[in-house]
Amino acid sequence: MSTVDLSRFSFSGGENAAPVDDLTRLPAEDRQRLVLAGIDVHDRQVSGAFMQLNHAGVHGLDLMDIRAALKKYDGLPQYYWQLLNPDKDDFTRMAHERLNGGYFVRARRGVRLTEPVQSCMFIKGHGAGQSVHNIVVVEEGAELHILGGCATAHEARDAAHLGITEYYVEKGGKLTFTMIHNWGESTTVRPRSVGRVDAGGVFQNNYILLKPVGDLQMYPLMELAGSGAVARFNSVIVAPSGSYVDCGNRIELNAPDTRGEVISRVLTTGGTVINRGYIGAAAAPAKGHLECKGLIMGGGRIHAIPELNSNQDGVELSHEAAVGKIAQEEIEYLMARGLDEDEAASTIVRGFLNVEIMGLPTPLKNAMDEQISLLETGRAM
Repeated sequence: MSTVDLSRFSFSGGENAAPVDDLTRLPAEDRQRLVLAGIDVHDRQVSGAFMQLNHAGVHGLDLMDIRAALKKYDGLPQYYWQLLNPDKDDFTRMAHERLNGGYFVRARRGVRLTEPVQSCMFIKGHGAGQSVHNIVVVEEGAELHILGGCATAHEARDAAHLGITEYYVEKGGKLTFTMIHNWGESTTVRPRSVGRVDAGGVFQNNYILLKPVGDLQMYPLMELAGSGAVARFNSVIVAPSGSYVDCGNRIELNAPDTRGEVISRVLTTGGTVINRGYIGAAAAPAKGHLECKGLIMGGGRIHAIPELNSNQDGVELSHEAAVGKIAQEEIEYLMARGLDEDEAASTIVRGFLNVEIMGLPTPLKNAMDEQISLLETGRAM
């Protein structure tokens, strides 16, 4: 992990902790950056929207600023800093000491929300630091899809984002959390995320990074604490020149009949990616699978680290990892069917970076497809 001097950044709050009442008033450049972070400012087909801060009035859904939730619910003793130790590292300590934002989302018992909840963390200014704490609760039998985006303004330079997130999926609940990052080339990003899934619950996490980032390090942990619980992580990551990405996902199968899956697709066009994956099983029967695949184009480095760990009979854990370049015979095969070399390469890249993830809005799908199409020529960066 690279060293980060947090004293370089201002975590005093100010603009980056203030409410944004009307996203349509943002500059056009920033609205486009939000589209690439999954947020369409004109979309009304959502259950609620949060961007430091919009409130929602949907039956069965609580959506509010974390600071308001801490006041309203007497400090949220059931959830706040219950899965993560604030003394874990410098970043958790700073987030604990300098809380200046975040959200509390709760789907009430038995409530199934058909439209996604949108959330976005946005940073403006030079040397700005943003320190947030998010709590997501899906009560028994409820279902929730959050479409989260993180972005910097087009003029932001040398910014830092510290993001604490705690996920709670109760018995029979289902949470789908789709996160899209659109950080700047000089942004330092340190998410710290932990979740717990109770019996029969399902957690699915989709993570997408297609644009440059200065220095990103994250390793979310999901504990399957109840019988029949399921966790799935899907990641699509592109690292252009200058980007340093140390990322991965960890699943702990701590109850019988649990299942975990980690699937990642990583492409470097000059950047460095450390791609981690871990599944541990402390109970049986349990099943887990890791799949880490990397593609190198125009230089760069990918270091894949898959790990499986168990001492239990009746556990089935597997992994496959591969890192390489586009095979020339694949290019030639497509060229023989009428594509030129760039078109053939883009077709292969698009197939490799499968972003057909359920629930993405059309503007985001279109923007992402355009970015992927431009990767081979380097124009996307």
